[in-house]
Amino acid sequence: MSLPSQASQALESFTQARGWEQRARLLMQWGERLEPLADSEKTEANRVHGCESLVWLVARQQDGGWQFKASSDARLLRGLLAMLLVRVQGLASGELAALDLREWFTQLGLERQLSPSRSNGLHAVLQRMAELQRQAQ
Repeated sequence: MSLPSQASQALESFTQARGWEQRARLLMQWGERLEPLADSEKTEANRVHGCESLVWLVARQQDGGWQFKASSDARLLRGLLAMLLVRVQGLASGELAALDLREWFTQLGLERQLSPSRSNGLHAVLQRMAELQRQAQ
């Protein structure tokens, strides 16, 4: 499966980063680039449960692929969400269902930084994406 262009850029940046400090800085920068959610989108209905931090996810289907917006009250988590979103933007439902999230974060060199709670939170986001897909069918 080929990577979306932004995911390729992210992979290149993270591959060149030396050590956790550079990767953490990159994560923060990517997190800053997330399209902000409107206050009207930060609703209980859009909240992802299973995360220690507050996380919201909004999805819509466009041209057979999925477009997501997400935000969190935690800076590091916003960066992780940005890394997730660059990987999944525009994917069709089947591709999204087949995505190996752990493999993606391993490629980025971030797997060691995924504490159990962060890992659970990201999986909760992925599960929420799958729920939104099912609701749309």
